[in-house]
Amino acid sequence: MNLKQQITQYVLDAIQNVYQLTPESVEIQFTRKEFEGDYTLVVFPLIRALKGKPEDIGAKIGDNLVETGKITAYNVVKGFLNMSMNSAEFLADFTQNATNENYGINIPTAESRSVMVEYSSPNTNKPLHLGHVRNNLLGFSVSQIVEAAGNNVIKTQIINDRGIHICKSMIAWERFGNGETPASAGIKGDHLVGKYYVEFDKHYRAEIKELVEGGMSEDEAKKQAPIFLDAQTMLRQWEANEPAVIELWQTMNGWVYEGFAQTYKRLGVAFDEVLYESNTYILGKDIVEEGLNKGVFFKKEDGSVWIDLTEDGLDEKLVLRSDGTSVYITQDLGTAVERFKNTPSLEELTYVVGNEQDYHFKVLFLILKKLGYEWADALHHLSYGMVDLPNGKMKSREGTVVDADDLMSEIYKTAKEISEELGKLDGYTEDEKAALYEKIAMGALKYYILKVDPKKRILFDPQESVDFNGNTGPFIQYTYARIQSLLRKEAPQAFDLTTIELNQAEKEIIRTLNDFESTIKKASDELSPALIANYVYELVKQFNSFYQNNSVLKAEDENVKYFRLYLSQWVANTIQSALRLLGIGVPERM
Repeated sequence: MNLKQQITQYVLDAIQNVYQLTPESVEIQFTRKEFEGDYTLVVFPLIRALKGKPEDIGAKIGDNLVETGKITAYNVVKGFLNMSMNSAEFLADFTQNATNENYGINIPTAESRSVMVEYSSPNTNKPLHLGHVRNNLLGFSVSQIVEAAGNNVIKTQIINDRGIHICKSMIAWERFGNGETPASAGIKGDHLVGKYYVEFDKHYRAEIKELVEGGMSEDEAKKQAPIFLDAQTMLRQWEANEPAVIELWQTMNGWVYEGFAQTYKRLGVAFDEVLYESNTYILGKDIVEEGLNKGVFFKKEDGSVWIDLTEDGLDEKLVLRSDGTSVYITQDLGTAVERFKNTPSLEELTYVVGNEQDYHFKVLFLILKKLGYEWADALHHLSYGMVDLPNGKMKSREGTVVDADDLMSEIYKTAKEISEELGKLDGYTEDEKAALYEKIAMGALKYYILKVDPKKRILFDPQESVDFNGNTGPFIQYTYARIQSLLRKEAPQAFDLTTIELNQAEKEIIRTLNDFESTIKKASDELSPALIANYVYELVKQFNSFYQNNSVLKAEDENVKYFRLYLSQWVANTIQSALRLLGIGVPERM
């Protein structure tokens, strides 16, 4: 039971003592800095049940808490009861928590509920870009947080490896590639395939222009451009399993996967399973048949199958074309059903997808519910906003989209420049410097993106993200490194806990540390890494303020010194755990 839970129970007991009734819940907050106290009871919600003025109710509860020795003092400000707790409450189990490297983390067991998180899910015709960066960082961090809340997590992605987009790259490579490979070109495979996707587009536009100049309408020219017709022919050949086309498709996709793997490794994200659309696109047709039999879907005169969602405030939605081919939602229906069938223990599925797909997922979840799948209520769409860069901050390779590799290299360069300017790298080897720059750069990128509520759009400034001051990854990493430096000078030792009388700064730090587990739970429930990021920033601010105003190694006596060393260690462990949930590493020195 943490401090907040403890004071909550004390308050419930006091209400029972004074009013002979126990409310279902009470609202407890941290006391605001301008008032005396550690925790605050919000009295207003209790007025109806306890019948009285909020000031009188607060005073009666406070008197009982003081009389029973649960708190040392209180004050009532309007409808808020501010309560001060004694040091013993804060120091309970202190040494155990201070040395627990997994403090606040709930390790899942075989009996824990299973949760699946789907993220990334790129196309194989181009490299990962800035939008994928936010997607991957959110998906991986949410997976870490949900697992830390005590769940078994399956991290998954579906790679869109089929369709006209990959055929465009294939046609362009056949025509203009001259046998070029990633090895011969000296570039990553995903960038090479992306290069030919751009090459296709260049020739496609030129052919459209020529046809329009010859008198054809632009719409017709887009359909009749020879290179586009060749791509369509190749798609039909792929669907017919023509060996030469399949071989080229496998080769070029293989290049892309190798490139993706390098980008994922640098981003620090991973997956437990990978599905491919070339295997899943056939799923869902049996579900359409099931829906027709149940009367959930209806067939139009041309043979296409639809669902009418107008009574639910949505539109009619196509689920199968007149020629019997699938649309995206057909595959998504089939894949969702398949996942719950193949993983019987699965209790929840979260899709990490940009907010442009909000309507799609609203429709998907509603259809599954109408089809009678009980688990449809356990589906979630973690919708996130776009990421923008300030104009002129970075040039993209293609002039339109900033790819992930370029972004990471840019931030690494910035981290290197700032670190060298600070001049605190004496004694580092070149390899150690490079590893530190990478850790700072990736920490800067991840923290800057994850500290923002997922639903909000982000303006990402590479230079600002690497600032060593303020609400940034490097600032938090630096605090961790500072504590490690302190602990290298002297390790904490056993001390007499009964002699310690905490000051307000120490109480605030312990209070915040005690809130870590509940913050993880809330972040898991809300699918929001921003809650963890803002929690650890607040903890770091509190510790830095304490450190500047309270001596640790030169404390007034040995007991206080060792207490403060243990407190510092507890803070460092919690910083490390919180950053790990964000996918961020910590340097031992900076």
